[in-house]
Amino acid sequence: MTTDRPPVCDYEGSHYQATFWDTGERAYEDQTEARALRAFLPLRGKLLLELGAGAGRNTPRYANFERVVLLDYSRTQLQQAQARLGRSERYLYVAADAYRLPFVPGLFDCATLIRVIHHLADAPAALGQIRAVLQPNATFILEFANKQNLKAIGRWLLKKQTWNPFDLAPVEFAALNFDFHPRAMLAALRAVDLTPERVRALSYFRLAPLKRLLPTGLLVALDALLQPTGQFIQLAPSLFVRARAGGHSPVAPPGQFFRCPECASANLNLNDNGDHWLCEQCSRRWAVRDGIYDFKESL
Repeated sequence: MTTDRPPVCDYEGSHYQATFWDTGERAYEDQTEARALRAFLPLRGKLLLELGAGAGRNTPRYANFERVVLLDYSRTQLQQAQARLGRSERYLYVAADAYRLPFVPGLFDCATLIRVIHHLADAPAALGQIRAVLQPNATFILEFANKQNLKAIGRWLLKKQTWNPFDLAPVEFAALNFDFHPRAMLAALRAVDLTPERVRALSYFRLAPLKRLLPTGLLVALDALLQPTGQFIQLAPSLFVRARAGGHSPVAPPGQFFRCPECASANLNLNDNGDHWLCEQCSRRWAVRDGIYDFKESL
């Protein structure tokens, strides 16, 4: 098994959804993201890949897609998503590493990566993996933490932080927590044949006193008015980018879906019991447990 991959931020066993989102303290952030997604998502689609889906907070927002693949590194997050969304043909739950996506090239007509890339030590490698599984002209929606935000600029000018918010290199402000410069992130997208089309700036009012004093609906409405300014100036703490995949890549052959994340062979067979996939090329087995396709580690 390959062991030289970048470290992964693992939410296994975490109650992140309940403690971070369900308390209501992040209602402003949640609703501003819903606005950005609504502005960027295609009117309809067939197969969407939700990378870092977690417990499925955003998944209902992809109702205009026929099927959604929820991918997360944490099995317990996917179990929580199952409990929220149920099991149906519309949702497919996959545990996997973003650096080794278990899908054939050219499979998806849309993918989203929301509140995930700030945990990736090698963002360009992950973006390359994502581009490979997208069809020509597919839509990719990315959210990332912006190091060039107003608060960081103010703290740097007042010498309350050492890192320069205008420097293009990402800053790791805590273990596996990165902020990115917008110009560098847009360049990283272009480098893997994902052309940025639109940028929205979110969460200008992400301040505890404001969220206590003003109604959430008012803050969300004000934020929605400011979001389009991200196309011209990027000073908010969170940025959404809609990018378009190039038009000269392959499309997945009919009937092909998964591939072995270790040897990249699409020659996988589900055993008679339906509890694992067998790779005919490298003989590795990948488990199917309680409706979750587990491609994190082979059996």
